[in-house]
Amino acid sequence: MLRISKLTDYAILMMVELAREGEMLSAHSLAERIHVELPTASKVLKLLAGSGLLESYRGANGGYRVRRTAAEISVADVIAAIEGPIAMTECSIEEGLCSQEDNCELRSNWQRISFAVAQALRNVSLAEMAAPASRKFNPLRITTLNAG
Repeated sequence: MLRISKLTDYAILMMVELAREGEMLSAHSLAERIHVELPTASKVLKLLAGSGLLESYRGANGGYRVRRTAAEISVADVIAAIEGPIAMTECSIEEGLCSQEDNCELRSNWQRISFAVAQALRNVSLAEMAAPASRKFNPLRITTLNAG
């Protein structure tokens, strides 16, 4: 099963909350809003700020604020900030990371798949994540569209 980590899930929740508010919020406030422990929120916020997605301000009135609008930040940006490059396998990122590399002919196919997944994630902005879903997600609809 492919799945993002809990920290990445929290990061997306925090980024949506910050983008929705459009103002600076403290780590404590964000932790309360998304119902996570303060040390976890602080860790995630530090990674997001380190990647350039957030501005951080110190002091009694300090906090975090998004650097760009919600429409300009993709889900892929947030995932990459927490987990690193988006790739399905190690060989999708860089040569020499896989012990099977000399005996495997699948690298170019894994790179194609990784590119498709990353592109799909780049096509979803935080603004879209923040918007209420217009209708319930139906995975069968995607299968049907792709089949015909």
